[in-house]
Amino acid sequence: MAKKSSKETQPENGADTLKKFKMKRQYKFILGCLLVLFSVALLVAFISYFVNGQEDQSVANAFIDRSKEAQNWLGKFGAWLADAFIYKGFGAASFLFVKLFFTTGSFLILDIPLRKLKSTWFWDLFALIVVSMILGFFANSIPELGGTIGYETNTFIQDYIGKTGTLLVLIFSVLIYLIFKIRLSPDGVKAFYEKKKADMQADLETINPATSESADTAYNLEEYAINDEENEPQPDYTIEEIVQPKSQFEINKEALKPTISSYSGIDLNPNKTGIDPIHEPDIEPVLLTPNEPIVPPVAPPPTPVQKEIIKTNDDAFVIEKAQDEDVIVENLAAKLVENFGLFDPTLELSNYKFPTIDLLKEYASVGITINQEELEENKNRIVDTLRNYKIDIAQIKATVGPSVTLYEIVPEAGIRISKIKSLEDDIALSLSALGIRIIAPIPGKGTIGIEVPNKNPTMVPMKTVISASRFQEAEMELPIALGKTISNETFVVDLAKMPHLLMAGATGQGKSVGLNAVLTSLLYKKHPAEVKFVLVDPKKVELTLFNKIERHYLAKLPDTEDAIITDNTKVINTLNSLCIEMDNRYSLLKDAMVRNIKEYNEKFKARKLNPENGHRFLPYIVLVVDEFADLIMTAGKEVETPIARLAQLARAIGIHLIIATQRPSVNVITGIIKANFPARIAFRVTSKIDSRTILDTQGADQLIGRGDLLYTNGNDLVRVQCAFVDTPEVDKIVDFIGSQKAYATAYLLPEYVGEEGSNVNLEFDISERDSMFREAAEIIVTAQQGSASLLQRKLKLGYNRAGRLIDQLEAAGIVGPFEGSKARSVNIPDLVALEHFFNNEQNEE
Repeated sequence: MAKKSSKETQPENGADTLKKFKMKRQYKFILGCLLVLFSVALLVAFISYFVNGQEDQSVANAFIDRSKEAQNWLGKFGAWLADAFIYKGFGAASFLFVKLFFTTGSFLILDIPLRKLKSTWFWDLFALIVVSMILGFFANSIPELGGTIGYETNTFIQDYIGKTGTLLVLIFSVLIYLIFKIRLSPDGVKAFYEKKKADMQADLETINPATSESADTAYNLEEYAINDEENEPQPDYTIEEIVQPKSQFEINKEALKPTISSYSGIDLNPNKTGIDPIHEPDIEPVLLTPNEPIVPPVAPPPTPVQKEIIKTNDDAFVIEKAQDEDVIVENLAAKLVENFGLFDPTLELSNYKFPTIDLLKEYASVGITINQEELEENKNRIVDTLRNYKIDIAQIKATVGPSVTLYEIVPEAGIRISKIKSLEDDIALSLSALGIRIIAPIPGKGTIGIEVPNKNPTMVPMKTVISASRFQEAEMELPIALGKTISNETFVVDLAKMPHLLMAGATGQGKSVGLNAVLTSLLYKKHPAEVKFVLVDPKKVELTLFNKIERHYLAKLPDTEDAIITDNTKVINTLNSLCIEMDNRYSLLKDAMVRNIKEYNEKFKARKLNPENGHRFLPYIVLVVDEFADLIMTAGKEVETPIARLAQLARAIGIHLIIATQRPSVNVITGIIKANFPARIAFRVTSKIDSRTILDTQGADQLIGRGDLLYTNGNDLVRVQCAFVDTPEVDKIVDFIGSQKAYATAYLLPEYVGEEGSNVNLEFDISERDSMFREAAEIIVTAQQGSASLLQRKLKLGYNRAGRLIDQLEAAGIVGPFEGSKARSVNIPDLVALEHFFNNEQNEE
């Protein structure tokens, strides 16, 4: 069996040697310069040929004879080149060779992969043949235009299908080039024709003599106003005579505006949304001569209502019954969508550009290198070890991954799987390798898998994962590119389907890099209007880089300065605030009669929800906790309770949790948390007990570290090599995003005041009131909403001062007490009542 395998793998070894061959950079540069200079020589020779090519016909045939001189600018060599390419070749179409050689040489000089030129070479050669045939067909009397190939090809085809058939073939070839290369479509031609037609009609209307005559005789009111200011001669009528008719006929502009009973998030400010505002009908005033009376325009008579006459016995008594008017039932949402299109949540940052792939670092050693000797040696040791225990193998197959090689074994009939699984330590001893893992059997296959670490593992750069088509074309709500599997496929999962993710592993095994890979994936795929991050970083150094994109992607409490939470005491308020946000979102889903955030946002985009009723576009919120064990140690139940609530209920309204910890013990990852985190990632841990705590099975203790992980979503385990993204790469990405236009503030979460807020002494002396107390009271009464965030926005205050103002307003009786997630009630209905309130206070003093 060993000999057979070695024979089968010999061609692969040769192919591997060819694959490893790569032209050096200096050779590429020299070859590129040669091709560029050759293209310039061709261009000079071709142009010279058309200038004085007739005189060089004999010289091209007598290349060796030094007595004959050539008129070509490149001498005999140029004459020979031009004769070979143009006269004996493709004719005038040979100028495309100049472009091809120049482009190829430029790619080699700039070290750009030549595979990007495949399409260019194909279509240019296609155009070369087609143009040569067309010139040979229409200009067969001038051989220099079509060349020998164009002439002979036309003659050959015409012998079979005639001139008409040849012409049809040429037309079909030109259509192929226009459609597939130039991307010319019938819809584009039709749109271009209609645009030209509309422009011509507009030009005809401007040239219309009747219009131009009226334009010449009409007065411009602005010019007349200027003349009035310059004291020019006035006409014989007074201002009252002009104003008089205007007062008799006034245009009600409010009536001309379209009446919309419900507002659906349409902002008519063109600078903000890019939607043209609704213009009122322009009524052009015409100033008549002084002798003519000014007649106001007469409105069209209203359509008479049809009436039904009912006859009675008394002729003097007539009963008229008006018929019901026609009622047009029209869907307002459909009308709004027709007029303004679907609501676009990204419109406020419509010029936002996603990070480019060039920001990620490109490593030299990328790709899997197959070590034939190592594979053969490991295979022989596995076969010998199993044979020592009288286990015969019918077939063995090796799949090489970035860091691990999977050997799939098909045992002979009658061999018990448990017997092979019990030999895990013996196989590890024979291979002298750390981290042997046996999968018996592999799910979905009739084989047994043995995962053996490679002696020289390959790193998986983030750039190769992000640029993979599996990630770029992923139709997911929240796509995450974790890395590559053993079969070297990019592993992409949807966070919205997980719906929460638990990451655990020992110190230094790749958890923080994994979190950066998750966040980087979302930054490359989702617009700032579609996703927000709540970042909790007890270490204070892992996630601080993302501070630069605070106003783009981060969410925070109204009273916090930094969006990234590093103080454990503030985590409790943030988690409870997320619970309030969750309850508020569920209320919106209930009012909209939908079941999840995807249906809600689709309904909102279709303008079926009224923003005046509190509806808004809901972005996804991703809560990332870098070190959960530290939070449990410091806060305990105060953290566990909101985490459990969010894990149980928040998936439908778009709040997803990613929790990482380096101590996966049962007092940190409790049963309530594990029950609501079906998706789990396990990096290398030190014991089987920790592996069972994370995955409910062993295997994480046999990983090799450095990003090697096991992923499960409640079904099978998948071994993945996590993508590596370094701190400078993340820094470049956040700098690129942070340099662009952002929102005014970060995404503000609802206010949360703990239970200690109810014990505050609210007894304030009137003399100790804030200087802005009266302004704050007027704002609260006008808005009929008592909240500190409202005062922050209107008066541009800090949260502490706004909170003191709210307490003073409560002590004065203007606003009611704190009611949790609801805004405080306002006890004074309007500004008049507020003025009476202040007057009574002054009288009491």
